[in-house]
Amino acid sequence: MFFYIIRRLISVVVMLLIISMATFLLFFAAPEDPARLTCGKNCTPAVIEGNRKALGYDKPLAVQYAKFVQGIFVDRKYPDDPALQAASPEIVTTCEAPCLGYSVMAHKSVTEIVKDTLPVSASIALAAFVLWMLAGVSGGILAALNRGKWLDRVIVGLALIGFSLPTFFIGLLLLTFVAIKMKLVDIPRFVPITDDPLAWAQSLTLPAITLAMVFAASYVRLTRAYMLETMSEDYIRTARAKGVKESTVIRKHGLRAALTPIVTAAGMDLGGLLGGAVITEQVFGFRGLGYTAVRAIETTDLPIIVGIVIVASTFVVVANLVVDVLYGVIDPRVRLT
Repeated sequence: MFFYIIRRLISVVVMLLIISMATFLLFFAAPEDPARLTCGKNCTPAVIEGNRKALGYDKPLAVQYAKFVQGIFVDRKYPDDPALQAASPEIVTTCEAPCLGYSVMAHKSVTEIVKDTLPVSASIALAAFVLWMLAGVSGGILAALNRGKWLDRVIVGLALIGFSLPTFFIGLLLLTFVAIKMKLVDIPRFVPITDDPLAWAQSLTLPAITLAMVFAASYVRLTRAYMLETMSEDYIRTARAKGVKESTVIRKHGLRAALTPIVTAAGMDLGGLLGGAVITEQVFGFRGLGYTAVRAIETTDLPIIVGIVIVASTFVVVANLVVDVLYGVIDPRVRLT
């Protein structure tokens, strides 16, 4: 198991290096001068040239990327020009490691922006993850064990309805009727867990339910399909013939064998959501990574866009690593590959 994890860790490092290189080149090797995009519509040649030197865009692309990677491990100082730092030490800004760049438009380092917005996206993603896993997996198991019965039809029917409704529609529906008209809950406004854990949980109720309804629907169908396939296997009939309790057959033999595709989907979905639930954050006005990414795209703030893309990609790659490790726990045969 140890060497299996080491191999996966090496592949993660290589993948993250490739992703960072591709992302950096995609945005900063474009024909458009990145310094021209740092000061809006009222740029003057002097301001553009000053920003170019301050952000290090006047250096070769390979040097820019090397400094970007270096900044992930050690602090960087802006302006990036040593002459400007020596001439005006009072304007020097330190970007602490891991430094993902500096946004002139926001007057903040990208790392600070990510630190401010990541807790919002992470809270929504984790709350929704717990809800959809509980509802989706348990609903899929119940539907599979009652195949063809009314309970199966009800669960599958509700899953199809939830799967067909877009996220923004569910979010607006909950916000309009549950929060505004019926006033069953307060209008969501994110509260950090460190300030008030109860208010934090209450603020996540509607956004988490919005995401959970969509994802739980697909997990009901996925779990039901694989449970039906697994419960028809020969070893399940053998276990029943030996007198093993039905609950043990379902939990230990049926569900465990069906977990592999569920774990795959769960890891990828959670990893993607940690990078920002764009639509849900927009509907409820939560300033998470997705909301910030949309605003950065509207203003063409390249440092923020690159930083969020790399952070979101990191979550997906790490989630893939966790899924691979769980594979080794669920099925020991995987460790040999």
